[in-house]
Amino acid sequence: MTPELDRTRPVWRQVAEAITVRIASGEYPLGARVPSVVELSTEFGIAASTAQKALAHLKSEGLVRAEVGLGSFVAKRPAEEPEPPA
Repeated sequence: MTPELDRTRPVWRQVAEAITVRIASGEYPLGARVPSVVELSTEFGIAASTAQKALAHLKSEGLVRAEVGLGSFVAKRPAEEPEPPA
């Protein structure tokens, strides 16, 4: 089943948001492999360049890290509301 995308917003951003939600929910825990460009292209029905842009954005945000030849992995969870000092 292909997730519905809003074609009035940048598709790469929506894909990045979907992956961020999966990381935040624990579907992709710390250290877990995230889908590859090919897997994202197939799942969302998008061009490989669009999937690459989404992954590049997640890397720039520090949420995922790439390991050459192995794939991309969850590096940290998305920032949550900071807790007030005790």
